[in-house]
Amino acid sequence: MSLFKFKLSDLKYFGEFFAPVIKSLKPKKKITNIQDLKDFVQKKSAWVSQTTLYGYLKTRMGAKYVLMFNDEIFLTSVNKAKWNIYVDAIQDLNLYCLSYLKAHQIFDGTSKANEVFKEILEEELNNELPNDIKERAEKSFLEKLNKINWDTHFQNLPFNDSALSLYHWSPIADELKTLDRKIVLNSMILKWDNIKKEFEDLINF
Repeated sequence: MSLFKFKLSDLKYFGEFFAPVIKSLKPKKKITNIQDLKDFVQKKSAWVSQTTLYGYLKTRMGAKYVLMFNDEIFLTSVNKAKWNIYVDAIQDLNLYCLSYLKAHQIFDGTSKANEVFKEILEEELNNELPNDIKERAEKSFLEKLNKINWDTHFQNLPFNDSALSLYHWSPIADELKTLDRKIVLNSMILKWDNIKKEFEDLINF
């Protein structure tokens, strides 16, 4: 089951927020093949996307945070933001991992990049990933593949797009987001720094 599956107008939002945290306490599985890598990319992208989005909303809204989850219009905006941030996070982590592995001469799975990405998106269709967001993500990913330098990508702001996605899609008033820009971007980058360290520890090709 995807970490991203939920229905509007119920409290599964809160289960979504804590489920990845609980899962993170379980023993970590080594990454020994491309399937393990796909699973890692999918789960960690979900975790980063959820914790940063819901964390930002909670920080900005304060005591109103819980009440807003009774607002259908707000929930629709959160749902849209969630999926858009998530698909961008998948792209970033997928490209980072494959670039890191190739550059360090551990494993060259770069030819599998698009396959891994599309498999994750296909799985998420069963969990209500909107088709328009899927199509946007597929187009964006192909554009990135056409210009990527696999030997250096992992060193060159590899998570910038997902950080900007969090800033762009979060359903917060623009005048407030402008004030928060640096904090929002840094919150995402810090989360990715933890994932990068975890990835290096789990590599076992």
